[in-house]
Amino acid sequence: MKRRELLQKAAAAGLLAAAPASAKSPAASATPGAVPVAFLLSEGAVVIDFCGPWEVFQDVQIPGRADAAFQLYTVAETKDPIHTSGGMKLLPDYDFKSAPAPKVIVIPAQGGQGAAALDWIRKSSKGADLTMSVCTGAFLLAKTGLLAGRPATTHHGSYKTFAMEFPDVHLRRGARFVEDGNVASAGGLTSGIDLALRVVERYYGRDAAQRTAWYMEYQGQGWLDAASNAPYATAPQPAAGHALCPVCWMEVDPASAPRSDYRGKSYFFCMPEHKQRFDRSPEGFL
Repeated sequence: MKRRELLQKAAAAGLLAAAPASAKSPAASATPGAVPVAFLLSEGAVVIDFCGPWEVFQDVQIPGRADAAFQLYTVAETKDPIHTSGGMKLLPDYDFKSAPAPKVIVIPAQGGQGAAALDWIRKSSKGADLTMSVCTGAFLLAKTGLLAGRPATTHHGSYKTFAMEFPDVHLRRGARFVEDGNVASAGGLTSGIDLALRVVERYYGRDAAQRTAWYMEYQGQGWLDAASNAPYATAPQPAAGHALCPVCWMEVDPASAPRSDYRGKSYFFCMPEHKQRFDRSPEGFL
């Protein structure tokens, strides 16, 4: 028995009677059939970036409607197994040639950013209602050119790198998510849950999104306030005796961290790759 069916039976027995009452959203009847949502994956895809939105979309229930609100599937360059963050292994549902046309495209942070993926995003986005990135999936979305001249956000640890790599994108620091017509971007990790709830609201109304959050026991309010990531707009204060990596703001121990000296000041890094990035263009990180 599926989890939803189990909980529905429990609800029928009165175990979920505390859920708030709801009237049918007008938007529900205006959207025929389930909305197809494609999750673009490659090696290293960050689990919460795609599983968070997946959970949101799968949990949507529209009163008076028997079918699912969203049709969810994974897409990759091939149907070979993919290893995501933490070692989870999964099999994509479709490759780029066989995937159904999506109305929503979800792009999590991931390792693969090849030409085939960029081409698939560009082509598929033409018929989609929304193409959205989560966390540093914004880098992949930006590489398609779809964010050129438009506002976007990404994980706070990548603000400086993103701004340098994509100067034609209007980076919004401290945004939980950013919407601009048929493209949207979420901040880091859990921000994707909030953007997904906002997508539910776009299709089916606020009441449906609130019921989904209630069902998930999700108490975050970021989906109601796109500016709620404001605390991440500026660098945090490191603990005494520690320093911040100037590339990603990660706290490091100067005693063991890679180091560069620039204009009479020492900088410490969380990894050698960030030291190399800083050394190539230090002014961009200061």
